Amino acid sequence: MNRREFITGLAGAAAWPVAALAQPRVLPLIGILNSGTEQLRPDQFDGLHRGLKETGFVAGTNVTVISRGADDNYDRLPALAAEFVRLPVAVIATAGGPVAALAAKAATSTIPIVFAAVSDPVKSGLVASLNRPGGNITGNAGFSIELDAKRLELLSELAPAARAIGALVNPNRPGVEAQEKEMLAAAKTAGRELTVLHTGDSRAIEIAFATLTERKIAALLIGADALFNNHRPQVVALAARHGIVAMYPWNEFVTEGGLVSYAPSLTEAYRLSGLYVGRILNGEKPADLPVIQPTKVELAINLKTARALGLDVPPSLLARADEVIE
Repeated sequence: MNRREFITGLAGAAAWPVAALAQPRVLPLIGILNSGTEQLRPDQFDGLHRGLKETGFVAGTNVTVISRGADDNYDRLPALAAEFVRLPVAVIATAGGPVAALAAKAATSTIPIVFAAVSDPVKSGLVASLNRPGGNITGNAGFSIELDAKRLELLSELAPAARAIGALVNPNRPGVEAQEKEMLAAAKTAGRELTVLHTGDSRAIEIAFATLTERKIAALLIGADALFNNHRPQVVALAARHGIVAMYPWNEFVTEGGLVSYAPSLTEAYRLSGLYVGRILNGEKPADLPVIQPTKVELAINLKTARALGLDVPPSLLARADEVIE
C-alpha cells in the first residue's frame, strides 16, 4: 500500500463514525388501538400526551405515535392489533373501552398493553387482579357502568315527574347483559319504568331518540360505553332537539352542552394511561404496575341546557354539584 492509499484509508475510517452518527435515529413506536375513530378525541389526545410528557416523552421528538381505529366496527380490531404486532410497536395503548383492550390482549402476550377507563378490568378478563395485574397488560379502571345505578337515581331526582325513563346501551359491548340487568334493577328500586333501547351505531342512535319521543319518554340515561362517547356531539344534539332530560356517563358531555353527568374525568384517565406508557418505555414492566382506580367522581350540571329545556334544577342537586356551567 502506498502512502496516498494509506492516508485515504485513514480519512475514510475517521469519517465513518461521523456518517454513522448522522443516520436517522429510530424512535420508540407507540400504537394506539381505538374502537372508535383513528383520531383520538381531544380529551383522550390531550390526556395521553400530557401523561407521556410527564415521563419525558414528546411525540415526534423522542417517540413516534401511530393510531388505528375500528370506527365502531369491532370485527376490525383483531386485524388492527395484529398490524401493531407485525411492526412491531414498543407499547400498545388502547382507547374506547374493554373491546379494544381485549383485542390487543388476544393479539400479543409480549408487547406491553396499557388500557384506559375500562370498567372492571378483572371481570372483563384483562388482568388477574388490580394490585398484581400480571402478564403484559395494565392500565386504569373507569368506574363507568358501575355508576349507572347512581346516575339513574340522580336522573330521577332531576326529573321527579318522569315515571318512564329510557336507557341507551350498546348491544356489542362485552358484558352488556349484566349492564342492562343492573339498570333494570336500579329503575325498579327507584320506582321507575325503564325502557332499554339497543343502539349499536349512529343510525340506531337517531332511531332511538325518535322512539323515545313517540313513546313520550322525556328522561334518558345514556349507558356508559365508548360508542356514545365517540358520537358525543350527535347524542347531545338529539337530546336538545327532542327536549329530553338526559344523564350522561362522562363529564365531557356536559362541557359540550349535555345536561348532567356523574363520572370521573376521562381526560385524567388518559393522562394516567400516558404516564404508564412512558414508565414502560423507561423500563418498568406492566406486571409490576397496579391498575389505577379513579379517586374522584364528579357531578356536573349545565344550567344553560336546563334553562333551554325549561327545567328547574333542585337546589339540593346544585349544592352537591362539583361543576356548574352557567
